[in-house]
Parts: sequence; structure tokens; C-alpha cells
Amino acid sequence: MQPISLSRFLIEQQRLPESPCPAELRLLIETVARACKAISHAISKGALGDVLGSLKSENVQGEVQKKLDVIANDLLLDANEWGGHLAGMASEEMETIHPIPNRYPKGEYLLLFDPIDGSSNVDVDLSVGTIFSVVRAPEACAGREVVEADFLQPGRNQVAAGYAIYGPQTLLVLTIGAGVYEFTLEREIGSWRLTDGPMRIPTGTREFAINMARRPQWSPAVARYVEDRLLGSAGPCGHDYNMRWTASMVADVHRILKRGGVFLYPADHRTPGKARLRLLYEANPMSLLIEQAGGASSDGSAAILDIDPVSLHQRVGVVMGDKEEVAALHRP
Repeated sequence: MQPISLSRFLIEQQRLPESPCPAELRLLIETVARACKAISHAISKGALGDVLGSLKSENVQGEVQKKLDVIANDLLLDANEWGGHLAGMASEEMETIHPIPNRYPKGEYLLLFDPIDGSSNVDVDLSVGTIFSVVRAPEACAGREVVEADFLQPGRNQVAAGYAIYGPQTLLVLTIGAGVYEFTLEREIGSWRLTDGPMRIPTGTREFAINMARRPQWSPAVARYVEDRLLGSAGPCGHDYNMRWTASMVADVHRILKRGGVFLYPADHRTPGKARLRLLYEANPMSLLIEQAGGASSDGSAAILDIDPVSLHQRVGVVMGDKEEVAALHRP
């Protein structure tokens, strides 16, 4: 039997009593998925499509933009601004929000995204991804343009989150608050097909992902956690651990969803508020996926999904994956 398509899956969710997926949200997710297909096609062209390398511009974080960062950002904006499902968008690559132009109808949702996560990997042909998050626009938005403050909602308010991963296969991993599901792009016909789900993080996997080069930035708790595991069976954990790091959050978190373990990108304990990952575009959507798959996420002291954002490009430390491993980090 043919696997279920993304559209059929969403329509069946829409028909459920007290559906987590009303029609407008379904159409929005399908639009994001179409944009991800276009991004996948651009990535697959590589040097032949002139998408490799960097531009002379920098994004709002002061990072040199890759060509693909800008291409993917434009594809997501162009695909989503005219459909009537959104009141506005925000992107890691843009300094401020992108209100829906007045020439288009407006909807009740806000879309936030990181167009290309791990873009430094593109030029060496490693996996990268697109991360997205959907929240409802506040009721106060009715009759006025959205403003930045409308996007500053805790992660618990997300009604959908997901990512596309562009690797040997192109995958879409999605939650609408009722489990996590994986869809594989069938390139020949351009359709997303359900290939896994509801996904659950395997427990007891002795594997962690962290950038060891950041060791001077770690808090004592993070340093203790990692060092205990590096000691292997001779240390306090009593077991050997594997360590992995791909410099692409999407790739590392996808491995944890499939194989178990924990992903760590802690904040710099020497400088309060200094961290790498963005709360709204990366930490919140990934945390919702991890929790929906039975895992846990933390900024090192509290659940990420409970953080009240204070700025559009706020950064946080991130620990996510197997509940027991996340809990171990908090033990004295």
C-alpha cells in the first residue's frame, strides 16, 4: 500500500473531534512544505545552480550570509505571503518582522523560521535543514498591522513546529501538538509521504552531541556532565558513550529523535545572556518536537518552552533529548 501523503495526513487530522489542525493551519503547513521542496531542489543543484559560497552581506546577528541563506529566506517569504493564512512572518535572516503586504488577505497565524540551519555545511555537501514554528496572532492584532511584540510568545503557545532536513533523502518532521511524524519527499512525483510516526525518542542511548571546542564556555554542570561520560565505563556512569557533532542542529536533533541521546549547545557561563542558538527560530520549535516525542529540553536551568521571549533574536543555551540525560545535567 502506498504511504499516506502529507495532505491526506493533515486532512485526517483536521477531521478529528477537537482537531489540532484547522483548515487554515493545514493549508499553511502545506505551503511551508512546498517551499521546502523548492529549497531542496536549489540545494541539490549545488555549484551548478550557483547556490554555494558566501555573499558580502551580513545578517542581523553580524554573521556573513551564505547565498543559500538568502535564497531560502526569499523562497519562504514568497511562498507564504499571499495565501491568506498569515498575519506576518519573522526570520533569523531578517532584522525585523515581515508583515503581510496589504494587497494580500491576512490570516490568524504567525510564521517564524530559520531558512537554512547549518548553512556552513552546504559548501562541503553535509546535511542542512529548515526549521519553522507557527503561533497564533494575538486577538489584539485584529484590525491592525502586526508588530514585533506579537511574535514574542513562549514556546508552549506553538500550534505547529517542524523542520526539513536536506540529506541523502529530503525529510519533513512535523508536530501539530499531537505527536511527531516524519515524511519523506518522493522526488519523482513531488509528494511528501508518511514514513515514520508517531516518533518516540529511544531511551537509554549512550550518545551525546556537543562542540568540544566550546569547552572554555561551559558551566561547571555541563563540564561535569561531559567529563563523566568521557570517562566511559571506568567513570561514574559505568558505561561507554559515543560523541557526535555535525554543526547542524537539524541533523543532530534528527539523529536523537531516531536513535536517542542528547544534544547540547550550552550558553557561555562567563557572559550572562551569551548563547548561540535563537529561542524563537531554533530552540522553541525543536523543543516542542522533542517534548512531543517523549523527551525534554532545557536552557540549563528551566524548560525552554516556558521562557518568555524579550526580543526577536534572543539566544539561549540548549540541552534536549532523552529525559534522563537532560535530568542528569541538573543534578548536583
